[in-house]
Amino acid sequence: MKKRQGQKGFTLIELMIVVAVIGVLSAIAIPQYQNYVKKGALGAALASASALKTNVEDHIATEGTFPSSLSASFSIGTIAFTPVASSAEGTIKATITQGAGKDGIVTLGRSDSGVWNCTISGATGITITGCS
Repeated sequence: MKKRQGQKGFTLIELMIVVAVIGVLSAIAIPQYQNYVKKGALGAALASASALKTNVEDHIATEGTFPSSLSASFSIGTIAFTPVASSAEGTIKATITQGAGKDGIVTLGRSDSGVWNCTISGATGITITGCS
């Protein structure tokens, strides 16, 4: 007597269904991942610029004015200081020059009264806590 062998493996339709499901999931996941990478780059720019606030406050406390125009760099971009005509006002602007967040800008502005504000430009739809 011959034993009947059961079918082994997957049918073509089963494989096509799996490929379709993976395609749909990828279509949703890839844009979200890109947003997370951009948000991470902007967070790095914000952290780098925020670290310089202490130095700026120290300069204002000793010299009475915002530091003069100068620039620095961080791992994925550059930072520029821009004073407002011999006062304690000015901005620290971190510009991302490479990677997924390229052309994103985080600007920390200081008013004459010592209040700091934060703005993001060049990255639509992405928000970071404490920055608009």
